Amino acid sequence: MSLTILAVDDSRTIRDMLKLALTEAGFTLHLAEDGVHGLEVLEGIAPDAIISDINMPRLDGFGFIEAVRGQDRHRGTPILVLTTESAPELKARARAAGATGWIVKPFDPPKLVKALQMVAG
Repeated sequence: MSLTILAVDDSRTIRDMLKLALTEAGFTLHLAEDGVHGLEVLEGIAPDAIISDINMPRLDGFGFIEAVRGQDRHRGTPILVLTTESAPELKARARAAGATGWIVKPFDPPKLVKALQMVAG
């Protein structure tokens, strides 16, 4: 299954790891380095799923998810949060903002691929 994914993370290392894992799985990957950049990239694409970090400069993951959910054409796009955070109150806040799921870093590439296929399939 070839999916188009937007991944938003301020860590170059994580972006590189995502690029490696997801392009190997045959996905088309678009990368952004914070929420503001993510919204700019999103204007030109129609991703099957979005991956977002929480802690980012300019616009954090919560603000980014709310902004994506505020757009009609992305209201139903699955959004997976990829973060080092695992506190229940943050998960609840991400769900309230519109996140579909939560994956804790460091991520296991095959599990991430499977999760994306499940939410976008």
